[in-house]
Amino acid sequence: MRPMTKVLVGVAFLGILGSLASALFFMMKPRQPGDADDPARAGRMMRALALRVGLSVVLFICVLIAWKLGYIQPTGISSGP
Repeated sequence: MRPMTKVLVGVAFLGILGSLASALFFMMKPRQPGDADDPARAGRMMRALALRVGLSVVLFICVLIAWKLGYIQPTGISSGP
């Protein structure tokens, strides 16, 4: 795997984890007893989770394209004799 590919995959994973942490923050953010639900907080959490899903799909597609173009090579157990 090329060094630039490793960096891009690492940055994508950090973005995915950051988005997930942001959604967790908005979900766990304390509110005062008796307050009504905050639709803005739910909206921010939903956008963070949607971003995480989008980044995951883009990363998967980029890995498939890099494999097809020969930038990365599969390793591991061979499937033939």
